[in-house]
Amino acid sequence: MAWTWRFEKADGSETAPAVEPEEFTTQGDAESWIGEVWKELLDGGAEQVTLFEDGKEIYAMSLRAAAE
Repeated sequence: MAWTWRFEKADGSETAPAVEPEEFTTQGDAESWIGEVWKELLDGGAEQVTLFEDGKEIYAMSLRAAAE
């Protein structure tokens, strides 16, 4: 299984991340990584992220909400 993130601007359009992610083998690894770099991603223009497992959307979350 491969876990990946998609990075989006406030308008929902996809954007390149400020920190280049890897492909993760577990959901926990993907979530730990986002927990470590979310501030840098937000500063780089990503407002929200969506987690995928083998191309299937699992959930989306706002990075702005994490900052509040």
